Amino acid sequence: MLLTDTHTHLYYETDTDKQAQLMNRCFENHIERLFLPNVDTASIEMIDNLVSRYPNNCFAMAGLHPCDVKEDYQEQLGAIYASIIGRNVYAIGEIGIDLYWDKTTLQIQQDAFRQQIYWAKSLNLPIVIHCREAFDEVFEVLESERGEQLRGIFHCFTGNLEQAKKAIDLNFYLGIGGVVTYKKAGLDLVLNDIPIEHIVLETDSPYLAPVPFRGKPNESSYLIHIAQKVAEIYQLNLEEVADITTENSKKVFGI
Repeated sequence: MLLTDTHTHLYYETDTDKQAQLMNRCFENHIERLFLPNVDTASIEMIDNLVSRYPNNCFAMAGLHPCDVKEDYQEQLGAIYASIIGRNVYAIGEIGIDLYWDKTTLQIQQDAFRQQIYWAKSLNLPIVIHCREAFDEVFEVLESERGEQLRGIFHCFTGNLEQAKKAIDLNFYLGIGGVVTYKKAGLDLVLNDIPIEHIVLETDSPYLAPVPFRGKPNESSYLIHIAQKVAEIYQLNLEEVADITTENSKKVFGI
């Protein structure tokens, strides 16, 4: 059995001993592929350090998180784009629009989002989208950029059925994380009408820990609990969920 965490910030843990413990718990739970979303210029080196220690298990992305789109965003974008040269980068992400924390930066968030979509198209890479309280705004950008080259993952998908179908129609997989284990989230009801061929699994660690760890720091090894819930929803065994979702992740990232 092979599970894939398509979205984890495990690199936030910089103590190598603790990092090794986190990775070993992943391996104990058959989680052997971890994709690392970039958020700003400072996290590039953190990601590279983790990848260098686990080159067969950890895979880098490059991108500017919408919450980090500030007045100096063009400078940040320039540095992140320059970092791609000479590195193995498997997606542009995480990128997108976040209107939960700050609505006043919408215009520059949209500009940064479009620029990074252009990178992805020019480099033939998928994008990994962060969308919080901004489905309409994100879809507006994606519709204007629609095409065969535009593809990727809607990270931490928590939308309704209509939004799920819209994302799939735009050539995106749904990133399913710990929220699917929350009783009142309703994500399980959405997935009842979405074939498993359209989803990938993720933790977004150290955020959004699944039940039974809800409210505590998340870690990639907890992906096993997300996979078990997904198996329950689709009435499949755990091995089938692992096989299908890992194969989906390979289609996205090309590895």
